[in-house]
Amino acid sequence: MERRSLFITFEGPEGAGKSTQIKLLKEYLESLGKTVLITREPGGTPLAEDFRNIVKHYQGEEPLYPATELLLFEAARAQHTRYVIAPALAAGTIVLCDRFADSTEAYQGAGRSLDMDFLQQLNNFAMAECKPDLTLLFDLPVEVGMERARARAAHIVDHNDRLEAEKIEFHYRVRDSFLAIARREPQRVKVLDATMSIEELFAAVKVLVDNALS
Repeated sequence: MERRSLFITFEGPEGAGKSTQIKLLKEYLESLGKTVLITREPGGTPLAEDFRNIVKHYQGEEPLYPATELLLFEAARAQHTRYVIAPALAAGTIVLCDRFADSTEAYQGAGRSLDMDFLQQLNNFAMAECKPDLTLLFDLPVEVGMERARARAAHIVDHNDRLEAEKIEFHYRVRDSFLAIARREPQRVKVLDATMSIEELFAAVKVLVDNALS
């Protein structure tokens, strides 16, 4: 018996191609007659999008401390899960989310070297029981991902992303953390080689999603 709802998160370092795969998967699932919602973190609601603008693009003179950044991410998640994700899942919708709690562990936990136990407590509180059924981790070498991100940014006017702009060592810690999460939770987190072509990568995505639906 197929599942009515499914919560699928898309994770990975910069430039992994998550957005393209999300759109392809939405089209595929809708061709099967499924109701699908695409959302993202930070963001997903008007209020959470305001938080996103701060954590991604803040350039004020006053410093944005790592602790503040973490709490803004968690505040956005608390709003997002309660206002959007939980109601959608309850209605039988398949939710595809571009980043979720694993990104907070990787970027703020490993990248910013924040206390991981406390971070996990915040994640669990903010998620409001909305735990992913399947997480697709798009993995690729840091240098490749950053080059892709720079090429993408070149086509965006006034592009400024605080996290993308971090030093290369930060992004190595982020990638290592994502892979550690996959090793810790292999049933939920499936690692995909994001250096494959779009078509090859989506073929692998379809297999994993079909298995999750069955």
